[in-house]
Amino acid sequence: MRAKPAVLAAAILSCVVLPAAPAAADVVGYQCTTTATGEKLDVNIDVVLTVPAQATVDEEMTIGWRGTYVTGAELIVPATGLEGEINMYVYAGISGIEDLTSATGVAPLGTVIPGETVPLPETAQLKTTPRKADEGTVHAASINFGPRPQERLIECEVKNKDALTEYPLTVVGAGGGTPTADDSPSPDGTGTETSDPETSDPEATEDPETTDTPSGGVSTGGGGEAGPDGRAVMVTGLVVVLAAAIGLRLRRPRRTT
Repeated sequence: MRAKPAVLAAAILSCVVLPAAPAAADVVGYQCTTTATGEKLDVNIDVVLTVPAQATVDEEMTIGWRGTYVTGAELIVPATGLEGEINMYVYAGISGIEDLTSATGVAPLGTVIPGETVPLPETAQLKTTPRKADEGTVHAASINFGPRPQERLIECEVKNKDALTEYPLTVVGAGGGTPTADDSPSPDGTGTETSDPETSDPEATEDPETTDTPSGGVSTGGGGEAGPDGRAVMVTGLVVVLAAAIGLRLRRPRRTT
């Protein structure tokens, strides 16, 4: 029995693995403030971040930024205008990695026209350098406009941070490894600290039988502190006393009866 063409086509399609669709852009809601006047404007931008699959300790990494306005929610140049050559300063927030909190990029916009939409760059490159191996996430962050980073004429802060996509980021050690907790060598160079009892213990070389000797003479006194010479003198004296006593006893005249 022949299979019908429609059934055969369905069977073939079921075995084909289709490529995954690209991730949709995040709609990032900003509240933008003109610093000179305090005027505020709500702006929505579709933002896509391109985060590297892996970064390396002490090597500069790049995060790509691309953004387009949501129709009807553009950033408008104030009626008073923006003086000078305007740059857009773009930031990405980084969470979960020690000593790494953000990446920064700059894109020149040139002169902008009062009352017109502030142009967005086609792309921006955000740079940062990780210092420790770890794993974390990256998300879209604030954008600012002005001639210099510290001279911000318009500041735009994220309003919906909790709703943004968190892109994974892995930082590995130099050479692909991870740093150890303590790379400093031990005192003997083998990782194990050793001690010498001859030097570490000040009492290790003390002779337990050493006696206290007064300055300028030999040991004196009696008992346990009398040395061999002292004990010999004492015994000799005792023998002399006993001999004298016996001699006196023998010399006493006998009583006559």
